[in-house]
Amino acid sequence: MRARLVTAAGGALALAVALGACSENTGENDDVLDPDQVRTGAIATDPKDSLGPAPEVPGATKGGTFHILRESKISHLDPQRAYSFAGLMGSQLYARTLTAFTDDGKGNVTLVGDLAETPGANVDGDCKVWEFKIKDGVKFEDGSAITSKEIAYGIARSFSPDLTGGPTYLQEWLAGTAQFDTAWQFTESPDSLPPGLSTPDDKTLRFEFAQPRCDLPFAASLPATAPLPPAKDTGVNLDNQPFSSGPYKITKHTPGVELVLERNEHWDPNTDPVRHQYPDRFVWSFGADQTAQTNRVIADTGDDAAAVATGAVPAELVSRVAGDPAIKERTLISATPNAFRLAINTTRVTDLSVRQAINHAIDRSSIVKGLGGQYGAVASTTLLPPATLGYRNHDAYPAGESGDPGKAKELLAGRTPELVLVTSDETVAQERAGHIKAALEKAGFKIVIKPIPADGYLDTVKKKDNPYDIWVDSWAADWPSGAAILPVLFDGRSIKDEGNSNTSQLNDPGINAEFDRVLALDPVAQADEWSKLDERIMKEHAPAVPLYVEVVTVAHGSKAGGLFIGSIFGWTSFVNAYVKQ
Repeated sequence: MRARLVTAAGGALALAVALGACSENTGENDDVLDPDQVRTGAIATDPKDSLGPAPEVPGATKGGTFHILRESKISHLDPQRAYSFAGLMGSQLYARTLTAFTDDGKGNVTLVGDLAETPGANVDGDCKVWEFKIKDGVKFEDGSAITSKEIAYGIARSFSPDLTGGPTYLQEWLAGTAQFDTAWQFTESPDSLPPGLSTPDDKTLRFEFAQPRCDLPFAASLPATAPLPPAKDTGVNLDNQPFSSGPYKITKHTPGVELVLERNEHWDPNTDPVRHQYPDRFVWSFGADQTAQTNRVIADTGDDAAAVATGAVPAELVSRVAGDPAIKERTLISATPNAFRLAINTTRVTDLSVRQAINHAIDRSSIVKGLGGQYGAVASTTLLPPATLGYRNHDAYPAGESGDPGKAKELLAGRTPELVLVTSDETVAQERAGHIKAALEKAGFKIVIKPIPADGYLDTVKKKDNPYDIWVDSWAADWPSGAAILPVLFDGRSIKDEGNSNTSQLNDPGINAEFDRVLALDPVAQADEWSKLDERIMKEHAPAVPLYVEVVTVAHGSKAGGLFIGSIFGWTSFVNAYVKQ
């Protein structure tokens, strides 16, 4: 649908958007998931929207221990290094940020001030200078006040080459280069701040950029803006014991085994519009795979009755979960912002008609079925997932659910292109590659599948000179704007020898110029422009085939309340979690 600008109550600038249907644990999951269900996204402009406390969760009770089951340890607990879904969602319990999204569990999100009084002030109206005023009453776990200086220090330490792994938007924007760690060296100047970042007083944090950065309020919601007193910085060891600014603090951590968080008595709910502090403690338990996790919460005994499985319901248990109403009531199912596409190496597949033929030939229905149907994926024909602000559905190469090999053959005009399809050696990935090969060969292509080890797959496809023609890639935006998707994936000026997000290696000066134009607009004005640019990229270049949006299905015990799949990252949110008494 086409986005429309409206004025929301409370002074928020709102956009009608289509977000994946996010289900809370209400027992109302439909049999058919609607990824185009209309939801709303907003940027709060009234300071009242950024005040606490967060609205009470109906039926929520205080007390008890909430359990979280996960197979492997969280890669980074250090907020400046957290970038996995588990790290991003888990850190919300102990790390507050400049801004944050309120989320009603149904896909309606609003960007508000978290540590800041508002989502930021665009000082000169050109997105080059931003100021954030810090709230009174925000404190660390030891009771000391959080000021602009501790937030600035947290951002500064993210420049350290020893503290890699986290998002790099702020660092690159401030330094004006992707080589931010050499442009300004934290380890040589730990008492200073990177260029463009300043603290005029304890209440004010100021950003100054050489280029317009209209998406700064969104980027400020990532945990890179979590505060830290310099005296509490333990470097790489902060991964073991982060210093809390949120409702919970870490009291015990055995890496890969157990992580215990208990209430932070210095957290003030009146300053926090996002989080609650219902359970006495959260306990993460590591080791059980997704099958074991699901079976444990289905059994619903002991501690597992108040637990959630973070591993998706495995294919072999989907029919049991879907077919038992009692278990289905304890299941979360949601389309996520994680969009999968068949990337086409435009430096090797140079003929546009061939790339268009690939788009017409793909059979999305077989891929979705192989992923578990609606419990694993929803077919998509756009580069932007439905969770994007301003999303508009389109199909540049309409071919039905199962593809149009006849149209593809017409475009090929008797040619039989030979393409190398690289895939990871994981079972699911190889099965998906088989569906792609079958569809393309039905249209006249000759496909060679090249499986490579999963742990080297991303590094391989991100290399500029890789020897492959097509592969499956995915992207989940860091905030629900096309600014965090299309320029990242298709701006040719970002292409480098290794580590490319622009894996299609598209480099069109006209498209690059459009990125600059749209990025200079206010985020509200950007929204509809991204959808237009999505369609233009597909029609003019066909650098990829949109395949599907990932669906997550997770189960939990009968005493685990307040859970929902977060609209931003498509992963279980704990901010409303409580233990049913």
